[in-house]
Amino acid sequence: MKISVIGCGYLGAVHAASMAEIGHTVVGIDVDEEKVKLLSAGKAPFHEPEFDEMLARNVEAGRLSFSTDFADLADAQVHFIGVGTPQGPDGSADMTYVNAAIDSLLPHVGKSEEPTIVVGKSTVPVGTADSLEQKVVDAGAILIWNPEFLRESFAVQDTLRPDRLVYGVSKDEERAKVSQEILDEVYDDILQAGTPRLIMDFPTAELVKVSANSFLAMKISYINAMAEICDATGANVTMLAEAVGLDDRIGKKFLRAGIGYGGGCLPKDTLAFQARTEELGLSSLNFLTDINAINDRRRQHAADLAVEALGGDVRGKRIAILGAAFKPNTDDMRNSPSIDIAKFLADAGANIVITDPAAGPVLKVKRPDINVADSAHEAIKDAEVTLLLTEWDEFKNLDPATLEPAGKIVIDGRNAIDPQTWKNAGWTYYGMGRS
Repeated sequence: MKISVIGCGYLGAVHAASMAEIGHTVVGIDVDEEKVKLLSAGKAPFHEPEFDEMLARNVEAGRLSFSTDFADLADAQVHFIGVGTPQGPDGSADMTYVNAAIDSLLPHVGKSEEPTIVVGKSTVPVGTADSLEQKVVDAGAILIWNPEFLRESFAVQDTLRPDRLVYGVSKDEERAKVSQEILDEVYDDILQAGTPRLIMDFPTAELVKVSANSFLAMKISYINAMAEICDATGANVTMLAEAVGLDDRIGKKFLRAGIGYGGGCLPKDTLAFQARTEELGLSSLNFLTDINAINDRRRQHAADLAVEALGGDVRGKRIAILGAAFKPNTDDMRNSPSIDIAKFLADAGANIVITDPAAGPVLKVKRPDINVADSAHEAIKDAEVTLLLTEWDEFKNLDPATLEPAGKIVIDGRNAIDPQTWKNAGWTYYGMGRS
């Protein structure tokens, strides 16, 4: 089947390559000429495990191409919308790119003898599909909403073997039937593998992604609130989370205290969801505001610990930051807690040195004013305090006895290392809700 994917950022590029991987002929469309040139050469513009190889393999095989010209998608039967919905000044989702993608796509659809579907994958405010459907129908196509549930550093796996497929379909029964059948054909390999498929209306499908992300954000902020209580009482949040997580109604996942969540999804989606509830006149549903407030507070807490550990004054002190990406196995620094904490300390007068195996090279190019070390050993050498803020394996596996800091103080922002090992090597250890 011939497929187009509009928007070749993180979501779109992975989806395009994945659809080619399962046998479709795919063209990715993006307005960024440099990005299209890079992808056309089979080179990934971001770090994501397994993606580089899959991209290169399918470009070389001729199943996957990229273009800036919307005319190149005219013979496709399925068009995925995978553009970003960045956070607006008021916290709401900015729909500029979605609207532009639809407006640029529609003149080229409806030319085929086969039914054409437009598949929304972007995370949008509830009500978006209803507002777009008539425009799509008037152009001779059918709209269906198919939200994405990608985890960065697991994006290829989550696309090819997702834990569920969600279809938001039209109220019109015939359009719903046709769009479902076509999307089933697209995902036949995935469905044959046993992936559950859920059919629902547009609004419910749009709510699934933001509801799931808000729930995950709530679990993270909850355990971080418990970490604050543990710090105040001398309790151990890691042991607390293990005990609570054994309750099968709750589960262990996302009950790990630390410096909070970041990236391009949880912060943006929770704020956009909050903004949408207010637009709907549901301002009393303010729990999302509390969730984000707890999350932001954890960043300041880690910086405050560093200041406290150095006697209240970090001016002129070398501080090592291990990790710049918001999570391991990615180079994504969007809304990264590490970057915020580094800025807090730099603003207080500290000399910051950052290292990150994937984000470090990106940071060197984008921010030449920042001191970026090539390794943890280099960053920690002569540092007065070390903060572990992204739990890369190479940071978790450091032997503290081999490091050469000026001060043996470590702040474990992810509760990722064994406190006793570091204490035995002469280090003063600070954890998040544990000591």
